[in-house]
Amino acid sequence: MRLEPGEIVAALGAEIVVEGTPGSPARATIDSSQTGPGDLFFGLRGERRDGGEFATAALEAGAWGAVVSPDFAPALRSYLVPDSGTNYDRKAWVFAVEDPLVSMQALARAWRRALGARVVGVTGSVGKTSVKDVARALLPGRVHANRENLNTEIGLPLTVLEAPDETETLVLEMAMRGAGQIAELGEIAEPDVAVITNVGPVHVELLGSVEAIAAAKAEILASLAPEGTAVAPVEAGELEPHLGDVPRLLRFGPGGDVAASEVTVADGVTEALISTPAGSARFHFPFTEAHNLTNALAAIAAGVALGAAPADMADRAASIGFSSFRGERLELGDGIVLVNDCYNANPVSMRAALDHLATLGAERTLAVLGEMGELGPGSAAYHRAVGEHARAAGVDLVIGVGEPAREYGPDELVADPDEAAELLAALLSSGDAVLVKGSRAAGLEAVAAQLPELVGES
Repeated sequence: MRLEPGEIVAALGAEIVVEGTPGSPARATIDSSQTGPGDLFFGLRGERRDGGEFATAALEAGAWGAVVSPDFAPALRSYLVPDSGTNYDRKAWVFAVEDPLVSMQALARAWRRALGARVVGVTGSVGKTSVKDVARALLPGRVHANRENLNTEIGLPLTVLEAPDETETLVLEMAMRGAGQIAELGEIAEPDVAVITNVGPVHVELLGSVEAIAAAKAEILASLAPEGTAVAPVEAGELEPHLGDVPRLLRFGPGGDVAASEVTVADGVTEALISTPAGSARFHFPFTEAHNLTNALAAIAAGVALGAAPADMADRAASIGFSSFRGERLELGDGIVLVNDCYNANPVSMRAALDHLATLGAERTLAVLGEMGELGPGSAAYHRAVGEHARAAGVDLVIGVGEPAREYGPDELVADPDEAAELLAALLSSGDAVLVKGSRAAGLEAVAAQLPELVGES
C-alpha cells in the first residue's frame, strides 16, 4: 500500500499513539487470527465485542500497525512501550480514531485515488457476482476484484486496500441491504463505470417495494465520475426513471448497444457473435447458461466503456471462472449431473436456474429448493410462482427443504439439508440432473457437499 505514515494518518483522521517503523503496510485486516507481518489491523466495533480487544494479538503476530478507538490506545501503548519510551522490541504504529470502520473506509478511498486505477462498480438484484467474475477475466491489464463476498461496507474497503500497487482496474461488487448503502460504497469506490445488472424483488422485506429497490441500486449512479458510463439492461423496468441524467449510457441485451447473435450451445461452450459500439467479435464462453450470457454482455459493456477492444476480450473468454456455489457443475457416478447453485436465491435467479436445468438434456430433472429469504409479505406468492415455473419448465421432481418451501408445492418436503441429501441419494438414478438452490439461510451447501459421497463421483 504505497502510502507513507503521514498520508495514512491524514486519511484516517487519526491521533498517533505510538510511532512504528517507516514504510507502508501491506494490506488491511480486521481479524487478528488472519493478521500477519506487515498488515494494518483495524479493531472494528461489533455487536458483541470490540475488535480493539484483539489488537494486541495482531501486534504479536507482527502487524505493521493497529487502528483502534481511543479506549484501547493506552493499553496498546503500555504493551509496546513498557518503560516509557526506552528500548522495546515490537516497533508498530498505533492510531486512535473515533470510528475505526469510517477511518478504514476513508483510507480505502485514499488508496483508490493513489492507485489511479479505473474502477468498475457492479450492483444489481441478480448476477452481480457473476458479472464481476466475467469482468475480472475479460478486462485487460492487471485487474483486482472482490474475493468471496467482500462486497459490503466492510468488505469493499478491505478489497480496495488489498489491491496491489500495479493494479490498473478495480472491479468492485457492491451489496445492498438497505437504502443508503450503495451510496456509501460509491463514495469509497468513485466508479468510472457503474453496472446495474437488473432490479427484482430481492430485499423487498427491507425496502418495501421493487421501486424502492431500484432507487437504492441507482444510488451508484450519483457516485459516477463526471465522464463516467452507466451500464444497464435494455429492459430496465423500475430502474428506467433513474437513467435519464447519467453522463453516458450503454445498454446490454437484445436490441441494445451490446448484444449477442448467432448463439450456439454445445459441449459446455456458448459461442456467440457479440456486437458493441466498438466493433464485433466472436466469443467462446466456458458456460452454457443463458443467464450467464446476459451477465457476460454486461461485463463486455463495462469493458467497452473503459476502451477495451472486443477482440481482445474475446481472446480472454476461456479464462472465465465463477465464484463458489454459483452454478457449479459436478459430474457424479452413472452420468448424474449436480448443479450447485446454493449461494443465494430469489425469484429471478430461481427461474433462470430452473430454465437452465431444463436445457441439460437429462433423462430426468430434479430440483432441491430451499426458501428464498427477504421477500416480505408476498413471500408465499413468490414461492408458489417459482413452483409453478418449475413445473412449466418440465422439472420432473421437486424436493422442498424447510417449512417455507412447502409453498413450492413440492413432490417431497423434508425438514433439513441432511434429510434432503439422504432422500436425493435414494431417488437419483443414471442420467439424472439435479439442481440444488436456496438462500444461504437454507444451508443447502450441505446437500451439495454430501451428495458426491452418498452417490459416488465419476
